[in-house]
Amino acid sequence: MLQKQPLPGNGQVRVTFTLPYTTRADRVSVLGDFNSWDATATPMIQRRPDANWVAVVELEAGRRYRFRYLLDGKQWLNDWYADDFEDNPFGTTDSVVDLSQ
Repeated sequence: MLQKQPLPGNGQVRVTFTLPYTTRADRVSVLGDFNSWDATATPMIQRRPDANWVAVVELEAGRRYRFRYLLDGKQWLNDWYADDFEDNPFGTTDSVVDLSQ
């Protein structure tokens, strides 16, 4: 799930990426255009076993960003509540957060 909050005066949007606590993984990261698809750049945090996985990033407004979640370094997962979806060159689909409006 995505939450978007425009930040006053700087053209940035705070985006909160959330996965349910029922997501079975020891570690989760969000990878995308905004972090060069780096598996270590944006880890998601789960504060307790019954809490959702969360990562917060500030992104430039006026763009669309592809992203996916990576579970335990091997399983890809889309965000089915994303703003859009786009095919990628690997034969799968990426989630999209749309900050262009």
